Amino acid sequence: MASGGLVAKVEPGSPAAETGLAPGDRVVEINGRPVRDFVDYLYETGEDEVELRVIKPDGQEWVVDIEREPGVALGIEFTDPLFDGLLRCRNRCRFCFLEQMPKGLRRSLYVRDDDYRLSFLHGNFITLSNLDDEELDRIIRLRLSPLYVSVHATDPEARQSLMGFEPAGRVMEQLRRLVAGDVTVHTQVVVCPGFNDGPVLDRTIEDLAGLRPGVASVGIVPVGLTRHREGLPFIDPVGADLARTIIAQVEEWQRRLAGRGREAFVFLADEFYVLAGRDVPPAARYGDFPQVENGIGLIRWFVDGFRRSRRRWPKAVPPRRVTVVTGVSARAVIEAAAAELGAAVSGLEVRVLAVTNEFFGPSVTVAGLLSGRDIGRALAEIGPAGLGQEVLVPRAAIRTEDDRFLDDLTPADLATAAGVPVRVVEGGGEGFARAAIGKGVERP
Repeated sequence: MASGGLVAKVEPGSPAAETGLAPGDRVVEINGRPVRDFVDYLYETGEDEVELRVIKPDGQEWVVDIEREPGVALGIEFTDPLFDGLLRCRNRCRFCFLEQMPKGLRRSLYVRDDDYRLSFLHGNFITLSNLDDEELDRIIRLRLSPLYVSVHATDPEARQSLMGFEPAGRVMEQLRRLVAGDVTVHTQVVVCPGFNDGPVLDRTIEDLAGLRPGVASVGIVPVGLTRHREGLPFIDPVGADLARTIIAQVEEWQRRLAGRGREAFVFLADEFYVLAGRDVPPAARYGDFPQVENGIGLIRWFVDGFRRSRRRWPKAVPPRRVTVVTGVSARAVIEAAAAELGAAVSGLEVRVLAVTNEFFGPSVTVAGLLSGRDIGRALAEIGPAGLGQEVLVPRAAIRTEDDRFLDDLTPADLATAAGVPVRVVEGGGEGFARAAIGKGVERP
């Protein structure tokens, strides 16, 4: 693989554009130092005077000096943030979701990444088990903070058993080193019944709490099991009884760890409350919602945003019918919001379509793992006449980087098949209300 970062775009009028840099160029050194990734690029271009060594597509070598006003970006975008390749996962986790993916999807969906740079840049969860001391030193030296770490268990034997890789047992040693180096870490635990619940979970919470505030949060989520587990070790799903047990266990820890000036620390995924038939906690229990993108506090964020939107609802709209797509686990919350909105706004009818996940299996109930084909199937069963003027799908079901569902279908594909426009809803409960009413929906 060629070294350096391949330029994808140069912003017109930017300092980089004024030097003649163009797409296809490769930035190989900054200020005389090789660059491995976008992290090095950010670190080395922090000053207002920067020297780049660039290889042009025809092999010419340029040395470019750039001066810019304070705070002005150089204007370079790269094809990939990792110039030296992706750090791959070396674990063989019993519960690995990638091992439970159906065949026939695009190759990139099966890539087992475990790269700390993507954790820093995009919030991906990593395990640390593929890192040597040199990489840990680099994280500390460059202050790559915060990082997001999948811990699962702090007991070395339990973690090794879960992850199938001996170095996985070093996680507490690695976390202590990162915290001592002023790196903030958010952690997660995927609960696998019989492996890391009960006393193992108690120890994990206690050990991680001992590293506060460097370890800033612990998010606990239930294991995701698809119908594509042929040849994989058996794991019990998290059922209603265990969900209630874990809620009680974590609430005790929340009480124990609370105190004057203490930030909220340990959180449960919304799925636990849905499985247990319990309401999610109030917003104060989620602190600043540090793991909302991990499905922790998402329902509370939606409900509170929806309530805030009430003061902006019109009393009436021209006759309007819309269908709102969601996952099975959020059906009750979305149906309640739809009923309230329809009762308050004359002329508005909001239909909720909770889509069963045939792609991964019906035990996978979150909207974020709905496929385009499952949504399309559900829309076809209703037909254009029953769908109304628009179909609204949650942003969580769409990959932000390319606006596609997991199976590569797009909202436009669904609209063509359904015969009704399909819109992506942004902004949680407030966005839901705006889109249902017909305000703030972007038109193609």
